[in-house]
Amino acid sequence: MYNVLDRGVNMKEYTKNQVHEVACAFNEHKIIALPTDTVYGVGVKYGDLEDLERLKRAKHRPETKPIPMMVSNVEQMKQVALVDERIEKIADKFLPGALTLVVNVKDSVDSAYTNGLSTIAIRIPDEKFILDVIDELNCPILVTSANQSGEKTALTSDDVYEQLPKIDGIVLGTCKALQASTIVDCTKEKLQILRPGPISLEELESLL
Repeated sequence: MYNVLDRGVNMKEYTKNQVHEVACAFNEHKIIALPTDTVYGVGVKYGDLEDLERLKRAKHRPETKPIPMMVSNVEQMKQVALVDERIEKIADKFLPGALTLVVNVKDSVDSAYTNGLSTIAIRIPDEKFILDVIDELNCPILVTSANQSGEKTALTSDDVYEQLPKIDGIVLGTCKALQASTIVDCTKEKLQILRPGPISLEELESLL
């Protein structure tokens, strides 16, 4: 457990009302933890590979696991990913929401963001505060769970302080679902669930 006396020494605290301040922090290459519609996430702004490396080091994340991306709308998704009619249909129905889509990445995205893979994990969170931050940035953010890789999921700000005491900032607040999103692979003819979550394969298939 973190030392209570150290709380807030390394991390600047924000509230969900401080959209502009949080966007500025991302623009200043800060690593920020924030409550999402699922669990606490931690992320950086997309576009600077050094920020990505700092985020991976903070989490001790294996190099084989790329960091997922959050966008605020489907049009922004299309800037980095190949979005077909089926993906648009899924997004229209379930996003914003607790669903992460694994889709084919565009050639314009540096392969360092995908660890050399041809796919990228991307979602639109059902959290107005985060969507507002992304809109102000006019740029996706790279967000992963706010815990040390392999450790318990961070559901509260205390969990973040315990596991990631040296990141730059934290947005205080509560998470909604307290369950990680469903991850679905949309790159093949048949959808495949890579991580079970609130949205089932049956719900997805019934839509299609």
